Amino acid sequence: MAFRRRNKSYPFFSQEFLIQNHADIVFSLVIFVLIGLMFEATAKTAILFIQPQYNVTTLTPDGEVTLYHYGWKDCATILFYFFITIILHALVQEYLLDKINRRLHLSKSKNTKFNESGQLCVFYLVSSVWSFYVVITEGYVLHPNRVWENYPHAHLRFQVKFFYLTQLAYWLHALPELYFQKVRKEEISRQLQYIGLYLSHILAAYVLNLTPLGLLLLGLQYLTEMVFHTARLFYFTDENNQKLFDVWAVSFVTTRMWTLTLMFLVFGFGLARSDNQVLDWETGNFNTVLIRMTFLLLVCTTQSWLLWKFIRFQLRRWREFRHEQAVRKKAATKQAIRPMKRDSLGHYENGVLKAENGTSPRIKKLKSH
Repeated sequence: MAFRRRNKSYPFFSQEFLIQNHADIVFSLVIFVLIGLMFEATAKTAILFIQPQYNVTTLTPDGEVTLYHYGWKDCATILFYFFITIILHALVQEYLLDKINRRLHLSKSKNTKFNESGQLCVFYLVSSVWSFYVVITEGYVLHPNRVWENYPHAHLRFQVKFFYLTQLAYWLHALPELYFQKVRKEEISRQLQYIGLYLSHILAAYVLNLTPLGLLLLGLQYLTEMVFHTARLFYFTDENNQKLFDVWAVSFVTTRMWTLTLMFLVFGFGLARSDNQVLDWETGNFNTVLIRMTFLLLVCTTQSWLLWKFIRFQLRRWREFRHEQAVRKKAATKQAIRPMKRDSLGHYENGVLKAENGTSPRIKKLKSH
């Protein structure tokens, strides 16, 4: 299975060999785990990597329901889907983005940003649809009070737990992709910032049993980011396509407002009125004043920082637009006032040379000898 066209072969275990063949190496590891399911001696170990663990079967009026909680065995499952996301990343790059890049003929810097936006756009589209589907099926839209009622939400349905495991796997896979994609040093710090923010917030919502709130916030955030990266893709194809950036600006501010509103509603109204406000590690209850205020402060700080970056981006974009308009206006003015070349004596009318005042110039008489 070849994910990339190999124009040149490199020595085994060299840096270039690892970068060029990392998807094939990871694919071999996935096949090795799947083969382990075929044998009784290794099936129990292999299933740890594929299927979410810590399932509990409970009786409900509708029948038996299998719920899940988290534990250290989740690391094995995250590792397996970490490998899966690396393979999917290579597939999207090889069969979609590289084909588009060959037609666009972008510069090296634009090509890197185009690949980044293309990968993230696919991920945000799938994840936003998936998160909203889970939110709707779990009934959080029609009954928003379920977001904070019956806390802690320590027991999850399969689709909720699997969503969080794959989200953690994706953002963890983004770290080695910085090396595999040969991202420039000046771009690494920027990408590490948003990767770290996503990992910390998703992990906090998963560990603190705030999964319903995390689903809502991730769905809103992913939808906004999808608009931004779609706008970047259209901009790279044609620099005149900038209208989607205005749509993103509106959605970005709206998302920040919804995020802060949900945070204050859940932490300041819902969980603050709960009777159970004692720290209990066994039941997964973290509803204390200190934890609530700390988490709320961290989220508000993050949202403020994102707004500050957004304002700086809009101001820079506005200055560039004003500068471009000024240059165009100056060029148009110079072209309008450029003097037309005329004959020093005047102009011709009906074959007769006329002076500037409309009269014919006087013909100088020649002296006769």
